[in-house]
Amino acid sequence: MYKKILIPLDGSEISEHALEHLKGIAMEPRITSIILLRVAETPIALIAGGSYGLEMAAKAKEQAKVDANNYLTKIANHLKKKKMNVETIVTDGIPADDILNYATENEVNLIIMSTHGRSGISRWFSGSVAEKVIRHSTVPVLISPPHGSRTGK
Repeated sequence: MYKKILIPLDGSEISEHALEHLKGIAMEPRITSIILLRVAETPIALIAGGSYGLEMAAKAKEQAKVDANNYLTKIANHLKKKKMNVETIVTDGIPADDILNYATENEVNLIIMSTHGRSGISRWFSGSVAEKVIRHSTVPVLISPPHGSRTGK
């Protein structure tokens, strides 16, 4: 049923909760690849500030990509030890858009991701990547609430 699984990670332990679900699904012989995706975001404070701000933002963007790649490589190596076929992808766009675009353009069959369990003003301010992915995805999305949330254990 599933051949390509996309797992977006943001570097947090909460996002890595999605990997627990991968263990049960990825052992099916039809799974051909698991893609770990991370969107390297530039701190917004660096974008303002004229040419100096732009120079700092460019450096921060490159460092964010390096950090994201190192993070994904570490997780991928752990999964490869369990005989999983894993790829890593680092983008630098808008998280929900990059997830949806990658899934569509690369024939992903399933997206597995964790929510951060935000509510109230923090959810309003930062938005919900998971919610946007659920609303606009053309492929199934498995959502996992974080441990300790109202719905998670």
